Amino acid sequence: MFTGLIQHVGKLVCRETAAGGLRLVIQSPVWQPPLAVGESLAVDGACLTIARIAGMRFACDILGKTCKRTTLGAKRPGAALNLERALRLGEALGGHLITGHVDGAGTVSHRQARGRDWILRVSCAAELLRGMVWKGSIAIDGVSLTITELDQRGFAVELIPFTCRHTTLDKLRAGDKVNLETDLIGKHVRRCLETGPTTTPLTGERLRAAGFGES
Repeated sequence: MFTGLIQHVGKLVCRETAAGGLRLVIQSPVWQPPLAVGESLAVDGACLTIARIAGMRFACDILGKTCKRTTLGAKRPGAALNLERALRLGEALGGHLITGHVDGAGTVSHRQARGRDWILRVSCAAELLRGMVWKGSIAIDGVSLTITELDQRGFAVELIPFTCRHTTLDKLRAGDKVNLETDLIGKHVRRCLETGPTTTPLTGERLRAAGFGES
């Protein structure tokens, strides 16, 4: 599990072919405690396993399914990557619960300054939008954010200066692809309501009856 609070920004050094699959070699700052082979690490929001470590570089193997569902298969050497190691039991949960299992990709459609902050608008598939709620949590390239706008075409988030300085989101421009993971708890609620003992459609009334109405 992860929280969406990025710890380091790494750089893709090279892409390797390993037994017909893809392996990414990434350079990052020093970690304390040091990274270990076999450890889980979120790379742009995708949970990967460290297969090799050499100095300040580490390598992760990428499944074919991961290449198709995320942006990692299209990354090229020099690309900046958000990095977060797995949450340890007892550590503070500063963002929101993130599994590192990316639901799909979205496309940046708009970026606009608002005072010191930035508004980032992302378009994505309707299936992904069904898992989002206004003021709910969303992970964009592994960064925990709050949805500030939501409609049938996409959603928007606001980036504070700290997020811009310490993640790759400040580099995003219109047309860029991003990894999206919708809220874990929301997905479980939706699944329970859609596959419960009745076949009644998911409605606002049912959500309020389940305790998710306005306070």
